[in-house]
Amino acid sequence: MRGVAILGIYLVNMLSFHSPYMIIDPLDYWNQGIDRVVYILIDFFAQASFYPLFSMLFGYGLMLMMVRAAGKKGSFFALAFRRLSFLLIVGIVHAFLIWPGDILITYASIGILALIFLRLSGKALMATGLMMYIIPNFLLGLLLLAADMSRLDASSAMFNDEQAKTALQVYSSGTFSEITKMRVWEWSESNNWETAPILLFSLLPLFLIGAGVAKLNWLADIRKHRRKLKVFSGSALAAGFLIKGLPYYGWEGYSAEFFQDFFGGPLLAIAYGGLIALSVRRREELAGFFANVGRMSMTNYLLQSLISTLIFYGYGAGLYGKVSVLTGTVLVVAVFIAQAVGSRIWLSRFNYGPLEWVWRSFTYLKLQQMVKGEVA
Repeated sequence: MRGVAILGIYLVNMLSFHSPYMIIDPLDYWNQGIDRVVYILIDFFAQASFYPLFSMLFGYGLMLMMVRAAGKKGSFFALAFRRLSFLLIVGIVHAFLIWPGDILITYASIGILALIFLRLSGKALMATGLMMYIIPNFLLGLLLLAADMSRLDASSAMFNDEQAKTALQVYSSGTFSEITKMRVWEWSESNNWETAPILLFSLLPLFLIGAGVAKLNWLADIRKHRRKLKVFSGSALAAGFLIKGLPYYGWEGYSAEFFQDFFGGPLLAIAYGGLIALSVRRREELAGFFANVGRMSMTNYLLQSLISTLIFYGYGAGLYGKVSVLTGTVLVVAVFIAQAVGSRIWLSRFNYGPLEWVWRSFTYLKLQQMVKGEVA
């Protein structure tokens, strides 16, 4: 699941790697031909659907770590705090020196808050996560709908042609220093006191839902819950497709995009997760292809950013704003295949990816066994 999520996230991130995606109207920017078709496919199937899956897996991993730490020497919360602190440090380097679309800083910060809830029962975690997600986001969606009905342009603050032109100029031909200043500005526009509540109520609940799934052991024995997973995944898929299509049914306004992303996206994430769980035993070779990438998720996530920014930014090939959505998508597939092959070769010899090894060693304050077969 983590490997599939890394691919889906890269498909969406690529739009920001090569274009000022966050400050343009995509359907207006890519308004014709194959680029428009490819963008709509990414928007429908991937946008806001894979980061929720990855977020639920993040919570799932925290719960597994807590269960494994039970009965052992040392505090789980000390281990988790070190783990999240390392994630925060990596995120700061990533956001300000590589790519401003970083999610690791947010994961680390909100992950610390999630630790408070982990002692709840599995059902309580699920209920808390669902209520914490649905209630505030639904109310915000209704406010945006009211704004649209009042003919207030809620998206005007997001789309800015002048800022888009500046981004195109700086990222395509600027120096490393100029690009870094742009990165800091762009990151701060998406991560501030105004956006903090939205980030909190869109990620923390997903962490809790993932932790609840882990505590209830729903994925520990797929055969036991196969019928339940089929019904749940099928229902989520149907509802997700229905809501994901809202902006294409003629519902104009930012509220349609909000409901599309904040409700359609997570529903598809749940469906994708369930379908992967149901099919993994029948497609073991394909599952291994994605699993190797997932086992090195941090290394591969950062490599995607490093490779892409070197291709598109001015201190690299300077192709920012000069490639099509189709070309960017083909590049995603090529890089991901290379990562899958590289991850398989690496993990045939080593127990962890390079960054994962450092992360784990820092968490446990002990050098982990890196080479397979060596004495710890």
